[in-house]
Amino acid sequence: MAEFITVILAAGKGTRMKSKLPKVLHKAGGKPMLQHVIDAAKGAGAKRSIAVVGFQAEMVREAISADTEIVVQAEQLGTGHAVLQTAEALKDETGTVMVLCGDTPLLTTGMLRSFYEAHCSNGAKATVLTAVMPDATGYGRIIRSADGMLEKIVEHKDATEAERRICEVNSGIYCFDKETLFSALAEVECHNAQGEYYLPDVLDIIRSQREQIAAYAVDDYESILGVNSRVQLAQAEKILRVRKNNELMEQGVTLMDPATTYIDAEVVVGSDTVIYPGTWLEGRTVIGSGCEIGPNCRFTDVKVGDNAVVSFTYAHECEMEEGVTVGPYVHIRPNTVLKNNVHVGNFVEVKNSNIGDGTKLPHLSYIGDCDMGSKVNMGCGTITVNYDGMMKHRTVVGDNAFIGCNANLVAPVTVGDGAYVGAGSTITKEVPAGCLAVARAHQKNIRGWADKRNNG
Repeated sequence: MAEFITVILAAGKGTRMKSKLPKVLHKAGGKPMLQHVIDAAKGAGAKRSIAVVGFQAEMVREAISADTEIVVQAEQLGTGHAVLQTAEALKDETGTVMVLCGDTPLLTTGMLRSFYEAHCSNGAKATVLTAVMPDATGYGRIIRSADGMLEKIVEHKDATEAERRICEVNSGIYCFDKETLFSALAEVECHNAQGEYYLPDVLDIIRSQREQIAAYAVDDYESILGVNSRVQLAQAEKILRVRKNNELMEQGVTLMDPATTYIDAEVVVGSDTVIYPGTWLEGRTVIGSGCEIGPNCRFTDVKVGDNAVVSFTYAHECEMEEGVTVGPYVHIRPNTVLKNNVHVGNFVEVKNSNIGDGTKLPHLSYIGDCDMGSKVNMGCGTITVNYDGMMKHRTVVGDNAFIGCNANLVAPVTVGDGAYVGAGSTITKEVPAGCLAVARAHQKNIRGWADKRNNG
């Protein structure tokens, strides 16, 4: 049940990324970091998610899910100022506001849900999410009172030696009572070197009002790690991929070598599928059950049916149905559908085509802009000639047709059901059903030609 609102801070440029792209849009596990945060919050029960954006605001708006509300922080004056920008959007709300950071892609649904439930149960007006770090250098330290509540947060540079030995740190993620939050934000000042309004200052104000502030420690410190550089992005990427691989193996998928298998967060793989090394499954790829995928495959937004066998293949925005066999060294391009039990052999490219049940494209062919029936046999080296220099045209091949080796089908052209095309033919006109088409020059043997050539 949705019970809280999330405010996600995503306005910064991220200068350490050295990129024209907003930091929160850099991808980890196949989707923008900000989208990971949004999805984790939604899964935990957030009834509304509001992203506070600034740098490249429109780019951020276009890149994330449409049900995420956007508030623009035109001038970046600190985290407290960022949250304050949501005051109008939240004026009619009550209850809990969870403040998240848009550069923390490792947050999980379960952890955020537990954090919210802990906040509700402790009776505090604010709860800080914390973690015990093996190396807490640079983090604000959590100082607890005798009853376990939060006494204060001490920044690393201000901490005593004894305080620096504390390994529990502030994640920068909070739950607040909504009314308490905005009342305190109105009192935050910017008397600091940066001239900014800091969200943690709210905690001191709430404490001065004699309200309780709690701290909730997560078990897995990696889940709260933020990303500020390309190095940290690579670290987050590795953690997400290990999580995904482990999730799939627990669901009955075999990964021959998880260390060399790269699977995005949104990918779905059925049980008893075996994935060989060097395989990339990206975007919203869906793989059925009982398949063998790889080695060395890259799929982006591909749908594969059950019991398919695909190796050494690059496929994107296409569909392969049940029992297909593909590879090696194949390129399946967008808007292609390989129907049940299609065979695509080595060094074949298929683009924007519908290939019928049981058809065979064995080797060395280009099939583009083609509607092909079932149980067709395409001979080695067959080409659909689809481009006239200005426009693309379609080729139609009927059921049970047989196309000989090194044939050219010059579109627009139709080969009827059960028709045959002789090897080496260039077909420019319709081949009616059941006919044999032979379109090649008659062979002419010139006697003595070789002797004359060699004798000069």
